[in-house]
Amino acid sequence: MNSSPIVRKVSQVFSEQWGGTPLLARSPGRINIIGEHTDYNEGFVLPAAIDKSVYVAVGKRDDDRIELRALEFNDRYSTTVAEIAPRPGQWTNYILGVVAQFQKRGVEIGGFNLVIDGEVPFGAGLSSSAAVECATAFALNELFGWNVPREELIYIAQKAEHEYAGVLCGIMDQFASVFGKSGHVVRLDCRSMDYRYVPCDLGDYKLLLLNTNVKHSLSSSEYNVRRQQCEAGVSMVQERYPDVKSLRDVTVPQLQECVEPRDELIFRRCKYVVEESERLLEACADLERGDLVELGMKLYRTHRGLSEEYEVSCTELDFLVNSVRENDAVLGARMMGGGFGGCTLNIVRADAIDALVAELAPAYHAATGLELTPIVVTIGDGTSLA
Repeated sequence: MNSSPIVRKVSQVFSEQWGGTPLLARSPGRINIIGEHTDYNEGFVLPAAIDKSVYVAVGKRDDDRIELRALEFNDRYSTTVAEIAPRPGQWTNYILGVVAQFQKRGVEIGGFNLVIDGEVPFGAGLSSSAAVECATAFALNELFGWNVPREELIYIAQKAEHEYAGVLCGIMDQFASVFGKSGHVVRLDCRSMDYRYVPCDLGDYKLLLLNTNVKHSLSSSEYNVRRQQCEAGVSMVQERYPDVKSLRDVTVPQLQECVEPRDELIFRRCKYVVEESERLLEACADLERGDLVELGMKLYRTHRGLSEEYEVSCTELDFLVNSVRENDAVLGARMMGGGFGGCTLNIVRADAIDALVAELAPAYHAATGLELTPIVVTIGDGTSLA
């Protein structure tokens, strides 16, 4: 058995409450190296699983009850297989939503006990919700022996979030959590779902996340607005180029011809997405060459696009990126995720991280009144038994 303290804890709590030895599974959070707001435009993304996971301990029951316990919230919930339903705003949605998706696929599910805990911070943009869903789906699939393929588990997890948590997320988070591979990023084509692993050797550098501790208060409403703006731009291009299906198919000259004269704001939104898609493919080439300097420069360019053209950044995110821009130990930085809060992603020389945080944390607090939370992550493997 995995000897990590969190694995021992969920196993011990399970055994103390229900007896026996549980099945243990884990699923990691994720980062996205580059490729933000490209997924719903049928573009590419470049995520990776991280070395911080959600863990579940599960075991079968002799009846039809479902007993859940979340150590993070010191909370528990009980229901039956026949009576599961969404509970607005509750942690149970990410687990029960998975059960509902299995039921829709016609599998026979019995009662079970489940303990969950994790080390993926909530609200930091590391997809803790996807990690919960994927860990649950994987564990139940193993426990009941359904043999549902991994490719199907990611859609079960995604649908759970759509239908029980009410968040219309893309597929990237669940995909990265399940299919992550240590030492590699995943180049995922969001149109075809084809993917390949790209080596990510950082050498003397590490990935440092700086959590603004700003929650994504505007992200859901503005996210929907951005989607509509991208669709509007596609419609304008389609009038002259009917074969275009999404921004994936559009070039900057086409935007300049069809969109810029009619709507400058829509043009800026679409231009960012088209250029970000090009940057991502170039970033894969940078990684394969081991050119971290050029990769870092792309992160800065992405942040500028997200802040000035797509306008999904915030003052706290901009402060953190601008504060490291002249630091020789930092190759690149950008906001990560949907926007309006969460973390910046930084490529930092390993021996300079402590000094950087020591200098930046008080400056950030003085400027914003908020605490800065540093999180060093390494790229790890996807969902597995624990």
